[in-house]
Amino acid sequence: MATDRQGIMKVILDRARCTGIGICESLAPEHFEVNEDGDLVVLQDGVSPEDLQAVEEAVGGCPTEALRIER
Repeated sequence: MATDRQGIMKVILDRARCTGIGICESLAPEHFEVNEDGDLVVLQDGVSPEDLQAVEEAVGGCPTEALRIER
């Protein structure tokens, strides 16, 4: 299991796959936002333990599999 130096997991976005549908934004709005151009913005790439469940749901709910969590 790979983590950064502080042991925090990170969200990885594959921009080539992302279509900006916004499911991730609805499930974890503190981490994801679709901007006016329809592009996904990762607001926080580090995932704290208290946010992990919401981010995992957002990653799992991505129909294009554009998101993953690197541990």
